[in-house]
Amino acid sequence: MIRNSIKVAVLIALTLVILPLAAQAKDMSNRLGIGYKNQFGADVPGVAVQYYPGSDLALSGTLGVDTQTANSRFGAMLKLNKVVFQEDNMNFYMGAGAGLLSQETTGRTDSGFELMGFGGAEFFLPGLENLGFSFEAGVAVTSLSNGVRFRTFGDSPLRAGMIFYF
Repeated sequence: MIRNSIKVAVLIALTLVILPLAAQAKDMSNRLGIGYKNQFGADVPGVAVQYYPGSDLALSGTLGVDTQTANSRFGAMLKLNKVVFQEDNMNFYMGAGAGLLSQETTGRTDSGFELMGFGGAEFFLPGLENLGFSFEAGVAVTSLSNGVRFRTFGDSPLRAGMIFYF
């Protein structure tokens, strides 16, 4: 699984280097996107919606649900991203997020919240200007009824997210 993720990340990086990029910054003003993200402290992929009300601010929400017997998980996260630097076909941003988590293990359900601060980038391949791949790294604190967890994280484009913009 990890080897496949590394292969895909290297392929994407090589594609970005080999293909000529158009010399324009990516303006996402008034764009709405739908896709997926997987950034909860409890590993639960979610459906994500992201909206840019202006060129330098994004609001996103992610909802993840898994009702597996004796191992159910739930996550809901709201995030705010501020674009700090625009590059050709790429936006670098910083942000913060807050969400609710619930995780069942061995017949016990632990619920709580998660807070995160991060920096990241969203990039667009030439010819696929409506499809954004994002990756993020930062710090988070997860407080569930079974304890508090502080963590650093760094997510690849395949884990952090992929959004199609309308």
